[in-house]
Amino acid sequence: MTKLALFDLDHTLLPIDSDYEWGAFTLRIGWCDAQDFARQNDAFYADYQAGTLDIHEYVRFATQAFRQRGPEEAAQAHARFMREVVQPAIRPEALALLQRHRDAGDRLVIVTATNEFVTRPIAQALGVSDLIAVELARDAQGWFTGEILGTPSMREGKVTRLQQWLQAQGLSLSTVETTFYSDSRNDLPLLQCVTHPVATNPDDTLRGVARDRGWPILDLFPKA
Repeated sequence: MTKLALFDLDHTLLPIDSDYEWGAFTLRIGWCDAQDFARQNDAFYADYQAGTLDIHEYVRFATQAFRQRGPEEAAQAHARFMREVVQPAIRPEALALLQRHRDAGDRLVIVTATNEFVTRPIAQALGVSDLIAVELARDAQGWFTGEILGTPSMREGKVTRLQQWLQAQGLSLSTVETTFYSDSRNDLPLLQCVTHPVATNPDDTLRGVARDRGWPILDLFPKA
């Protein structure tokens, strides 16, 4: 049986929220009005933590700054973001966890509610080639529009997107053995579908659910 090791990204493999930190980074480099952006970014992050985020509204907001800058400037900024923010946040504990699953012959997949622009280079830095992220629609020139393409990989959408990904591989949830690591109550729909759910650096709600259901709890590292 094929074995999959599925990982949420933010606060699971990384001790930061990459989406939030990307927003803060664009603020630091002067792409946004400081007061207005910080207020909106903080509000969206609070909604996410509470499980009430409108992801379509958030993605329009979160992608606006780099969409306005164009592909070349956006790519240069993201490379700097990787150097200054993401690489220092990659912990040996996370790399060791990924390596244990590689050594066991598992196929690694990151399943995240953060958009593909932010997360694809992060997945590459972690050595994970399979990424299920929020896909972004593109215009006729191939640049991002700010809209989401297909089902967003958030809450129940993570289950849908994983099922679609498995179908494309000629697989299904019933024919694979799955382990899923996540920190968030937002991921309960997928945690309940996999063979081996692991509450990883869990928020208070998920920690309580994991205790009630006898799921393993992994405190990989303290949250930032």
